[in-house]
Amino acid sequence: MVALYGGEDPPFLAGRHSRWDGAQLRNRLATALDQGKAPVRSLRTNSERWMCTLGDRNHERGPRLIRKPRLVDVDAASFDTLPCCGIKSPTHPGRQQKHCWLQANARFGLRAKMLLAPDGQPSGYIEYLPGEFAWRGVEASGFMFIHCVWTFSKQHQRKGWGSVMVEDCLDDARKAGMRGAAVMVRDGPWLADRRLFLANGFEPVDTAPPDYQLLVRKFDRGAVSAAFKSGWDEKLRQYGRGLTVIRSSQCPHIAKFADEIVAAAENEYHVRPTVINLESCSDAQNAPTPYAVFALIYSGRLLADHQISRTRFRNVMSKCVMAGLI
Repeated sequence: MVALYGGEDPPFLAGRHSRWDGAQLRNRLATALDQGKAPVRSLRTNSERWMCTLGDRNHERGPRLIRKPRLVDVDAASFDTLPCCGIKSPTHPGRQQKHCWLQANARFGLRAKMLLAPDGQPSGYIEYLPGEFAWRGVEASGFMFIHCVWTFSKQHQRKGWGSVMVEDCLDDARKAGMRGAAVMVRDGPWLADRRLFLANGFEPVDTAPPDYQLLVRKFDRGAVSAAFKSGWDEKLRQYGRGLTVIRSSQCPHIAKFADEIVAAAENEYHVRPTVINLESCSDAQNAPTPYAVFALIYSGRLLADHQISRTRFRNVMSKCVMAGLI
């Protein structure tokens, strides 16, 4: 079979009578498929030209065109044209913060990529960087560390596209001469399903409370593994009396949730929280939870180790009041 996809469009298509640029080629072939025409009878390339002839399915047999998703970099040039971690609204409070965070961390080797479906629609996202700069409570030097990977809707799931994104990360890790790739998973929200990584050769190497697992795919099985940081209880005790909100711009969804929690704490519970903004990967790696980039703490007690909604915050605070903690 012939697969036509990749990062660069072919410069020219020479057909029976015409030349087309890459976009015209794509549209021409998609139309041919929709009309029941074919299959590509022949497709040959050289450094300057793509040769393609379309035939009739009833009379010609040849390799079928396979339309696949492709990955594009999320950078300063493309950011405004793509959804930000599934966020389409330009007025969402976390969108601009995420843009600034991406630019600030690009110098550390951060890669953020959007998966485009065959029809060009954004359908997935993956973000990774060298482990020494990870925004999680891990020791992962020498590994490419995956912050997040996900597909946007059910129609794009169960197609193997998650593996397409993971394999792209592994390719970048190999090119950089790294030991492999690492990722943190859990049963709860905001982190990817471990099954995706287990299916791609990752293995569990460490755990952290309450249900975090660190998975690693090693290129050399003898390489030293990544590991979680430790001393979580001691780190929590550093936060004194009152409510503390730890937040960062690594996940754009945090901004809205954190702002709503602070407002609810002040207006509904007459509590003025201390807000700590993580400004660097070092801050994140020394945070009091493995997830690192968001936490809700009351007098040294962990109330939430990931971003939660205002409604969930109210439920948590009600339980604290009933327990006499507040």
